[in-house]
Amino acid sequence: MGLKTPSLLLLGLLRLLVIFLLSIVAIGLVLSNYQELTGLMWARPENAWVVWLWHVVSWLLALLLSGISAVIAFLVSQVLFSVVVMDYMSRITERKATGKEQPSPAMPWFAYFFYLLKQEIPRATLPVCISLAAMLFGWLTPLSPILTVLSPVIAGIFLAWDNTDLVPARRLEPFKQRFGFLRRHLGFHLGFGICFLIPVLNIVLLSFAPVGATLYYVDKVDDSRIADR
Repeated sequence: MGLKTPSLLLLGLLRLLVIFLLSIVAIGLVLSNYQELTGLMWARPENAWVVWLWHVVSWLLALLLSGISAVIAFLVSQVLFSVVVMDYMSRITERKATGKEQPSPAMPWFAYFFYLLKQEIPRATLPVCISLAAMLFGWLTPLSPILTVLSPVIAGIFLAWDNTDLVPARRLEPFKQRFGFLRRHLGFHLGFGICFLIPVLNIVLLSFAPVGATLYYVDKVDDSRIADR
């Protein structure tokens, strides 16, 4: 549906373009200044036998900072730009799947935007914080092999929930009820989120994830409510 619907395709590609542009700018800034950054920690040695180690350290630092810059660029795009695109993609998907969109409670546009922003900040930052905390805990304890596998899986689950939560958040449902949906459908979020752990491809998949997530939510929640009636 995301590829066959022109409006969804355009919005997905727009989101993808913004993430790529922000990531390229952030990584470019790091790569253009990585030697200066290394020099702040370790002055370039004069000894020719040691200077090669300085270059290795500088490139390792550049790779580390490039990864961090890409994550920060994704978070900035997610919070300040993608939250609106994701909500709009979810609305379009709901209308195409059900023939109508359940109306949200009346709210001024700016108030609604800040409401979405308030919902998106924890959903976008939580996976990153959990992964970094698990990584740090793994460095300090013998649990590193387990946490190396567990932390990205947890991050993937929350990235999936970031998309399935679009519909109930738009309907202003309580957080407890929305988090309960994650707990009840943990298997789906695990399978859906694993796709977002594939480097580079995950950026493409995340750009269109609101479509699949909205279809799943509508199928599992709205259809079951209709059946109960």
